[in-house]
Amino acid sequence: MGMAPDTQTAPRPRAPAPHQRGATPGERVKAVALRWDSAVGALLVAVFVVGLSGTDGFASGDNLAFAFNDIAEVALIALPMTLLVVAGQVDLSVASMLGLGSALTGALWNAGWAFELIVPVVLLVGVAGGLLNGWLVTRVGLPSLAVTIGTLALYRGLASVALGSDAVTDFPRTYADWAVDTTTVPGTFVTYPVALFIVLAAATAVLLHSTSFGRSLFAIGAQEEAAYFAGIRVKRFKLILFVVTGVFAAFAGIVFTLRYGSARADNGLGFEMLVIASVLLGGVDFDGGKGTLFGAVAGVLLIGVLKNLLTLNDVPNEVQVIVTGLLLVASVLTPRLIATVVERRHRRAADAPTATP
Repeated sequence: MGMAPDTQTAPRPRAPAPHQRGATPGERVKAVALRWDSAVGALLVAVFVVGLSGTDGFASGDNLAFAFNDIAEVALIALPMTLLVVAGQVDLSVASMLGLGSALTGALWNAGWAFELIVPVVLLVGVAGGLLNGWLVTRVGLPSLAVTIGTLALYRGLASVALGSDAVTDFPRTYADWAVDTTTVPGTFVTYPVALFIVLAAATAVLLHSTSFGRSLFAIGAQEEAAYFAGIRVKRFKLILFVVTGVFAAFAGIVFTLRYGSARADNGLGFEMLVIASVLLGGVDFDGGKGTLFGAVAGVLLIGVLKNLLTLNDVPNEVQVIVTGLLLVASVLTPRLIATVVERRHRRAADAPTATP
């Protein structure tokens, strides 16, 4: 199938309200997803209150700074991942790109490069990785899941080639201090990586929910073929999303390296599951076309707060992984079960005989 003409898409017609009899099952599922992100936000508040009242040290500024900074890289990558999943795509190579960004940072620093030159080079590598993923998906026509499983191994292998099994430390103190949890925005417990995330999250929310670009992503995720014939540049949009995701993942590699003061090829191993879990937990539908950035951010924060609470209560890491897995299963299963129940009720109401006077 060829490319759609480069025309601006017309505004999408307003869908009937989910409670109306004419609403489609997909619209009702979307309404449930929107309610689900509110439920995740409420659960985040509840968990936070429990931590404040029942766990010693949780409310301290030092602990809160550590808790939120500990998920800074996951939170940063979750922003473009939300856009990708809304558009019906996924990128499982983000953790490997983080590792490649970290390894390249260490290798170039070892080679005597100035840190100010290392950052743009690492970001360009992120662009190249995103272009490769996007090209294979949009031009070759391969599914994003299969493509990014392959590049997951490729980028991690390149990280090992760049740095081997070595670890590089002693990065410039000016930059290293910027990323650690002991350095916060004056007068707050917010670290600079978290402050950056807040700014980027606000910009991403506006992009997704208040622009034609965001509306096009929802249209692509809901019905790609219909979006194509409506004049939306489907392949171009997907390519842009993969490139942005690659850049964010590479930048997260720099942040991770500075935060731990160590560049290694295996940095960020397994982070892709945390990112996906956060996005899906927030109610973004894996099939695309549904979800909110608020839900994704709430999912990231919920996982971070839970992880911190469990750590403070000496819960083993293995149990923490199980809890994250259960949350992921619940986030995927529960909205669909609710939507099924709602749909059955509507069908029964529609099939019920109308009483005659």
